[in-house]
Amino acid sequence: MQGDAKAAYEYFSPGSRATFTLSDFVGSIRIGFWKAVQVDKVMCEGADKSADKAADRCEVHTTIEYDYNGMRIKTPHREEWIRDGQDWWFLRR
Repeated sequence: MQGDAKAAYEYFSPGSRATFTLSDFVGSIRIGFWKAVQVDKVMCEGADKSADKAADRCEVHTTIEYDYNGMRIKTPHREEWIRDGQDWWFLRR
C-alpha cells in the first residue's frame, strides 16, 4: 500500500524468496494499484486451545479496493501465512 516493494518482499517466506526474487516481485506488481485493504476473516489451523498450542498456518481473507476505468472496485483476496518459530511469513503460491 505504501509503495515500498522491498519492505513488502521481506514478508515472503524464505522458500518463496528462494524461488521468486525481489526483481521478479517488483516486476509483477503495480505500485499504487491497491487503494485500500480490509481484513475480513482470518482462519488458522494447528491451534489447540486445550494444549495451549499456537496456530502455525492462517488463511487471511481480505477485500482489496482499486480504481478501474474511473470506478472504485472491491474484490476478494485470499492469502496464506505460516509461522516458523516466532516469525510469520507470507506463503506465495
